[in-house]
Amino acid sequence: MTFALIGTKLGMTQVYDEDNNLVPVTIIQAGPCPVLQVKTSTSDGYDSVQIGYNPKGKPPNKVTRPAKGHATKAGVEHQQKLQEFTINGDSAEYEAGTILTVEKFSDIETVDVVAVTKGRGFQGVVKRWNFKGGPASHGSMFHRRGGSYGLCQWPGRVFKNKKMPGHMGNKSRTTQNLKVVKIIPEKNLILLKGSVPGHKNSLLTVRVSKKLRKAS
Repeated sequence: MTFALIGTKLGMTQVYDEDNNLVPVTIIQAGPCPVLQVKTSTSDGYDSVQIGYNPKGKPPNKVTRPAKGHATKAGVEHQQKLQEFTINGDSAEYEAGTILTVEKFSDIETVDVVAVTKGRGFQGVVKRWNFKGGPASHGSMFHRRGGSYGLCQWPGRVFKNKKMPGHMGNKSRTTQNLKVVKIIPEKNLILLKGSVPGHKNSLLTVRVSKKLRKAS
């Protein structure tokens, strides 16, 4: 089964499972996500579904005429966030204007979450790559630096992927096989065991676990 929803990370809490064990969970408000377009291999060259999402309390503004017409054609309101996910010949299950909700995850055991990590700004090698650093005593003149980077006359440059200071975080990351602990359809909430990347109120994508799809 191929299915995904756009959502908002609300934070973390703790709940008790069926065995009365305290489980840390992440609360995600996923959907509702209307289907704006269904693409098929005959019309577009590939099979995919385009869905939209409006975060709570953030109505879309500055709507362009093409975007407004695209949403009107599907019979839904303009969406602030649009995203596609590929499907494998399941285009008949989707129709433009259909509202997708978290109830689709009721029979799913594990999911993947794709989100953007927290941005940490420009950081040195000690924090970014966990370098040990030099002696901390006075006079060493080598404390938190990265050491030698160049290779003299040959090749006269720094090799790619060298661990150096730079921008840390703010990258897309996928957390796989998160257990679905509970679903609250009336509030569009899904509770996942463990943590997911991103800060509170950040947008993310919840999809059926890729490893679960391969197993089936």
